[in-house]
Amino acid sequence: MNHPVDPTERLEKGLAIASPVTIGDNVWIGGGSIINPGVVIGANTVIGSGSVVTRSLPPNVLAAGVPAKVIREI
Repeated sequence: MNHPVDPTERLEKGLAIASPVTIGDNVWIGGGSIINPGVVIGANTVIGSGSVVTRSLPPNVLAAGVPAKVIREI
């Protein structure tokens, strides 16, 4: 979910924009990971614990970090 940065605009207009998160089959998401709105995670991908996923990830990769980056194919 996204919202305006200006607090007055948020409070007065109640604006928020929701974007879906799509998670493929057989994905493993490590504990404490954060996945931002609009991200697509490909099938069979593994996300390391504590990662912040800010961009979509392809299938069959190991990704980790802040922000999460592809470390290697699996």
